[in-house]
Amino acid sequence: ISPGAVATELPEASSDEATRKNLREFYKSVLAIPAESIAKAIAYAIEQPADVEIDEIVIRPTAQDF
Repeated sequence: ISPGAVATELPEASSDEATRKNLREFYKSVLAIPAESIAKAIAYAIEQPADVEIDEIVIRPTAQDF
């Protein structure tokens, strides 16, 4: 799973105030997705039948370009 901006405690985890500020602004600008969305993607992948392989999942907010 390669998640984009997810609404977690990450913006507050940095010890550098400038980094915290930049992360907060970025997460607000792309409307960070809830962690529940990542959990749903994981559940989808593991609920597939044995003959289905989910190799990679990239999930991010629609407003996030990268």
